[in-house]
Amino acid sequence: MKDLTKGKPLKIICFFALPILIGSLFNLAYSLADMKILGLFMGKDGIAAAGSVSGLYDLTNSFMMGMTNGFGVITAMYYGSGNMEKTRHNFAVSISLACICALTVSGICLLFFDRILDILNVPPEVRESASLYIGIMISGLIFSALYNCLAASLRAVGDAYTPLIFLVISTLLNTGLDVLFVGGFNLGTPGAAIATVTSQIICSGACLAYSFIRYKELRFSLKEMIPHRKAGLRMLMSSGISMALMSSMVAFGTLSLQTAINTLGENIVVAHAATRKLSGIFMLPFGVFGTAMATYSGQNYGAGRKDRIKEGLRATVGISFAYSLLCMLVSYTICPSIIRAIASTDEHEIIFNAVRYQKIDTLFYFVPAVISIFRNSLQGMGEHRLPVISSFAELLGKLLIALYLTPVLKYTGIILAEPIVWIIMVIPLIYGMWKRLKNE
Repeated sequence: MKDLTKGKPLKIICFFALPILIGSLFNLAYSLADMKILGLFMGKDGIAAAGSVSGLYDLTNSFMMGMTNGFGVITAMYYGSGNMEKTRHNFAVSISLACICALTVSGICLLFFDRILDILNVPPEVRESASLYIGIMISGLIFSALYNCLAASLRAVGDAYTPLIFLVISTLLNTGLDVLFVGGFNLGTPGAAIATVTSQIICSGACLAYSFIRYKELRFSLKEMIPHRKAGLRMLMSSGISMALMSSMVAFGTLSLQTAINTLGENIVVAHAATRKLSGIFMLPFGVFGTAMATYSGQNYGAGRKDRIKEGLRATVGISFAYSLLCMLVSYTICPSIIRAIASTDEHEIIFNAVRYQKIDTLFYFVPAVISIFRNSLQGMGEHRLPVISSFAELLGKLLIALYLTPVLKYTGIILAEPIVWIIMVIPLIYGMWKRLKNE
């Protein structure tokens, strides 16, 4: 456990963010390996099958990740205030709520499964393998939710290394099982989903057992897992639902774009899947700083140290701006080679469109840097409305672009979508942060 209310803010944040960064890199490494393995053993059909429905899993997983991160914010506040009894109770109730919510989300998706695939415009030639892939992934959502809940709660009390260790184990296991199931057993795209769920089961179970053994302060009874008003249920759900809506609206906006992309042909689907993987790499530090600032702001807000929150914001935004320039440089130099490696193809149309996406979007990267850091910091300080409003602006913008701009401009409309909505959604966040800290 680590107290983030003491020490130099930049040093504290960077050390806390480091394991989150390493864990995210491993997660991305697996995601890239997954695409590479599908491309090697199945060609672009395998990438298209997974890519055409990956937005649905991103949506459900983002909802649950946001929910559990919201639970973690309350845990951080209790820990920052020094109340270990409430910290433990919050940890216990968070786990039970995460499992209940994950099962509910999975049930809803499976109940309307065929209709959802129709809405996504999944290409007919890959629909069978795509449906098997996403069906398996959605069914195993509870294990991903359990791990994310444990990771968020442990980060809330200052332990960012335990989640990292188990994420690394899960990534390595996942990659090995991918090769075995997709290449060895010839299970195709569904084999990749089986590998993912299997690794998540092992990882979440081991992380729970370790947390219980390692931290006596967090050991709870089964009775403490029962959600009720005295356990701070209202505060938990308010924070959890707020961050879940924020995260899922972002993912839903991306999913709405994917439905438009799926109508532009297989090469565009593959190009977008590949370039989004690269965007995930480029934008990783923004998300890492955002995650770190949620915990940092939560603990310092609970301790009444708004001055430290200001210092943390200045440091993380400054570093992110400098990093944005590096991403821009890469997109205008070696980007084609990176896309070829990710997509395992030399097809001109795929490479051209993927690189074009990066050259335009990286010009605006300083905006999502502010969005990620401010949005998570506001959540950490208990401001739940403005981050949701900002995310709703992103959702609405992407829906309108998918409906009206993409049919006219084709893939160019998709490329322009994110810079447009970034600029719109950052405005309420800047206002909210100014209002929250203006008295300091």
